[in-house]
Amino acid sequence: MAAENPEVQSDLWALCNRDIHFYINAFGYTLDPRLDPSIRPFILYPFQRDAIDAMIESIETGHDLAMVKSRDMGASWLTTTVFAWYWHFKPMKSLLLVSRKEGLVDSPGNSASLFSKIDFFLKYLPGWMMPNFTRTKLRLTNDDNGSAITGESTTGDVARGDRKTCIALDEFASVDNSEAVLAATADASNTRWFVSTPKGTGNSFYDICHSGRTKVLKFHWTQDPRKNAGLFYDSDGQPSSPWYEKEKNRRTHPVEIAQELDLDFGGSDYLYFPPELIDRLERDCKPSLRRGVLEYDESCTPIGFTELGTSGELRIWGERHPFSKSYYCCGVDIAAGTGSSNSVISIATAEGEKCAEFVSANLRPDQLAKVTVALCRYFKGLSDTGAFLIWEANGPGRVFGDAIREIGYGNYYFRRNDKSVAPKYSTIPGWFSTKEEKIALMGQYRRMLNEGEFVNLSREAVRECREYVFSQTGGLVHARSRSAIDPSGAKDNHGDRVIADALCAKICHSMSNPKITLADVAKPGTLAFRRGQAQDKKRKEREDW
Repeated sequence: MAAENPEVQSDLWALCNRDIHFYINAFGYTLDPRLDPSIRPFILYPFQRDAIDAMIESIETGHDLAMVKSRDMGASWLTTTVFAWYWHFKPMKSLLLVSRKEGLVDSPGNSASLFSKIDFFLKYLPGWMMPNFTRTKLRLTNDDNGSAITGESTTGDVARGDRKTCIALDEFASVDNSEAVLAATADASNTRWFVSTPKGTGNSFYDICHSGRTKVLKFHWTQDPRKNAGLFYDSDGQPSSPWYEKEKNRRTHPVEIAQELDLDFGGSDYLYFPPELIDRLERDCKPSLRRGVLEYDESCTPIGFTELGTSGELRIWGERHPFSKSYYCCGVDIAAGTGSSNSVISIATAEGEKCAEFVSANLRPDQLAKVTVALCRYFKGLSDTGAFLIWEANGPGRVFGDAIREIGYGNYYFRRNDKSVAPKYSTIPGWFSTKEEKIALMGQYRRMLNEGEFVNLSREAVRECREYVFSQTGGLVHARSRSAIDPSGAKDNHGDRVIADALCAKICHSMSNPKITLADVAKPGTLAFRRGQAQDKKRKEREDW
């Protein structure tokens, strides 16, 4: 009747223009080759209606939106259909579809590509409803109202210099250069949709979903009537259904189950720190009392602290200077200073409460050494010299250690060989990271956090713990290291706050453990210390030669 009655057509057009739900329910079709019949009416479920409302609201108010989905929840169909509606009825809209590869955006004969879904949806609309349009590769233009949908792959220059009504980034957790994509799209549009299944914690999608600054939509399989039929809860209180049990048996691997079905970011890898522990620690975190910079002279003697409000590389949680009620420990993780990863200085009382944190990505190891010595002297406490210092001696830590000695600071850690009958110490200062040593260090830190022997008040530091996972070879890595590029060569040592905190906790444990006291550690004036100096001198002479 509508095809023959212009008035009805006009009314239907106006209704579709006003109500996207009606537009989809009345005229939409989807394609799923796995089903029979494969072409089916697109009838929205309640969770899909709510999602569409949130997507439109994000465009109209200009804010980003993250969509975390179980596999096969129709999120891509929703995304492309909302774009089709804007393209169809709203003049001068510029919409961008983005995925990891160009073939996933627009590829002839590939029903999984994003543009193929738009093409299919429009194909089944009545002819009288269709506007005049131009379709080319990676572009669909409405010639009647000037709106266009374009497509790109996730290069570091995606949408750079352009202006878009909305940018939809599909399977964003799998994008390798996600930070570059975020930077490139930030100025291009006020509204970005980040759509993906979870894929571990070491990626930008995880950060976005847990930042607290971006609204998050969850597409969980329990929302889908096709999947939640016969819903029940297992002995652990987790939802299940006949469909879920079938899918779980098909996948079998716990990582795949967590990622594809349960929206479990942590389960997508093998988390080293239990999520319930991190949740508990986060609740106890507090904002720093002061934030700013520590001023010091050429000899690295502290002059004073300048407060900068919400800025500054140094944050302090403890009491105001002078810090005199305790001994202090200082742990340092050193990066190359190229901006690709952070150098972190963590300071805590000997009783195990973190009281300060310095973070910078742009200080060379020798420059970081000066800041470290100044901070150790600032947190002198009951010590005659300053905080007891430990650092990761691998990679750029070697340059850092040389600089510490050149400055003349001597209250630092030498590795002890506990396997020898008599106490023996390394002649080179600092903590050396090996696979075994790292696991031991992190195991001790995890235990101390769990038992309250180390109190970490830094929310950022606690959150970084979520990103440590077991590798396939049984080692321990930071999840972000898989794609991060660090010229320092310390690719497996991202999560820099955690390493610095763990080193700091190690010294706190030594101070509080009657079996391992500071008397066991080589100090200035001891034979081990003098041997270390002599060996350093010989090594430097060989290197200079």
